[in-house]
Amino acid sequence: MNQYACEHAMSCERITAHFQGIWVPMVTPFRDGAIDVDAAQQLAGELAASGVNGLVVCGTTGEAAMLSQAEQGMLLDSVLEAVGPRFPVVMGIGGSDTRAVTAAVQRYHDHPLAGLLISAPAYVRPSQEGIVRHFQTIAAATDHSIVLYNVPARTGVHITTATAALLARDSHFVAIKEAGGQLDQFGQLLRDTHLDVLCGDDALLLASLSMGAHGAMSAAAQVRPDLYAQLFELVKSDNHAAAGALFQTMLPAIRLLFAEPNPGPIKAALAMQGKLRDELRLPMTTMSRAGQQKLALALEPMLALPHIGRVRREAP
Repeated sequence: MNQYACEHAMSCERITAHFQGIWVPMVTPFRDGAIDVDAAQQLAGELAASGVNGLVVCGTTGEAAMLSQAEQGMLLDSVLEAVGPRFPVVMGIGGSDTRAVTAAVQRYHDHPLAGLLISAPAYVRPSQEGIVRHFQTIAAATDHSIVLYNVPARTGVHITTATAALLARDSHFVAIKEAGGQLDQFGQLLRDTHLDVLCGDDALLLASLSMGAHGAMSAAAQVRPDLYAQLFELVKSDNHAAAGALFQTMLPAIRLLFAEPNPGPIKAALAMQGKLRDELRLPMTTMSRAGQQKLALALEPMLALPHIGRVRREAP
């Protein structure tokens, strides 16, 4: 049993978190092929103090597919230790086999998580009925809240609004990370479901927030998390002119941070900031030299913006 296992009944209660604001899917730092725990904890602590609303461990950006089961558990424990038990942390879990994903979910029963981020089954291209039954089977095996993850570019299947609305009848399903690349999908989800809708496409961040999206799960946010938190607050307070000006300063860097496969450019940017080594696990590779040169130039205006005062956000 891990160090976060429940000692008393109260410690096993589901953590309450509203999936709004800016959530950051963390990279996984490596050093000479192994997880750099010190760098991961330092990064997690800085992000938690930056004004963002929560973290995601072992998402796509965290190279979860290249981590062993033991490494995933160790990384999660390290991040939880770094940010404390009340700062919201979500664990990413993926897979194509419903039985395997269900077993993975059960391994985190005793962890104080805000929820689980789970994508549709990749590669096998199930029907919408198969997607529904996949998620229902997983939900029956956990007390944790579940954030649906619609990312058809990676999974090969699209979670339709009707499917999301059907799943939302079960209280386990509380939010959806929408990364389908279509703004009309945000509108449909906001209209037809009661889920918290989070933007998963950084280039659509301002547009989706302006439409009423509840926040974002943004990989690029870890480069300057305070700016993302500021952008969210500006939109929330209807200061759209200032939000638009800020986003225009951020957008060139955002585009380059996804110009090559994620998380190569994100890690390159963080390495430029001295936060970790620019190291990935195959088949992921570091950003090209030409890409890094362009990225360094694009980052300059964004990194030059004044830092916003850090406010630690905690779960209610």
